[in-house]
Amino acid sequence: MPKIADTVSTPDGSCPVHLFTPETADGPWPGVIMIPDAGGVRETFHQMAAKLAGFGYAVLLPDVYYREGEWAPFDMSSAFGDPAERARIMFMIGTLTPDRVTRDAGALFDYLAGRDEVTGERFGVCGYCMGGRISVLLAGRLPERVAAAASFHGGGLVTDNEHSPHLLAAKMDALVYVGGAKNDRSFTADQAEQLEKALTAAGVQHRIEWYQAGHGFAVPDNPPYDPVADERHWAAMTEIFGEALV
Repeated sequence: MPKIADTVSTPDGSCPVHLFTPETADGPWPGVIMIPDAGGVRETFHQMAAKLAGFGYAVLLPDVYYREGEWAPFDMSSAFGDPAERARIMFMIGTLTPDRVTRDAGALFDYLAGRDEVTGERFGVCGYCMGGRISVLLAGRLPERVAAAASFHGGGLVTDNEHSPHLLAAKMDALVYVGGAKNDRSFTADQAEQLEKALTAAGVQHRIEWYQAGHGFAVPDNPPYDPVADERHWAAMTEIFGEALV
């Protein structure tokens, strides 16, 4: 798929991005931001963004850790088993506060809106693990920009924190999809029930579904990757975006 390397000016600096578009020349296309898991942008996510673009979208893949400068890529097969790497990845996750990711998203949406390859003023967001939480958070924090939000094995969607995404349900104006992993302590059945109640009470169009695969099922370089669940996630995401994005 065609890929453009660029940078986006944010209130906090310059965020490297890649924009993936379909092979065909019949654009412009609806825009989507793909937010990576805790491992950040790496070759796996370039491949995933290209695949999503092939379904007919302009997909923006940002380096969410750009504030840390040049950072060494994580090996997801060992990142959480190695104490030093686990500490590093947890630190990196902690840098992405709700206010920071909201500021970043505003700049990224403005970038998409200014591209000739992209149509519309409202966009899709999809994310994995921490990116799933961020996607749902943005649906509540930037409802005027988010038409659809998809979270896959996302954690932290329901917490006791004042910034919990489920507390923003009343502000959402997006189609929300949540694909949960089995036996996932970061998104339990009780939390799913709380999220369901919050979205339903707010009148948010949504679906919460369970995948019979572990946390990380949709990201090929994650040890719990599951090809069957992965294909199901692509079908679900393209269905959601096809319904909400024009």
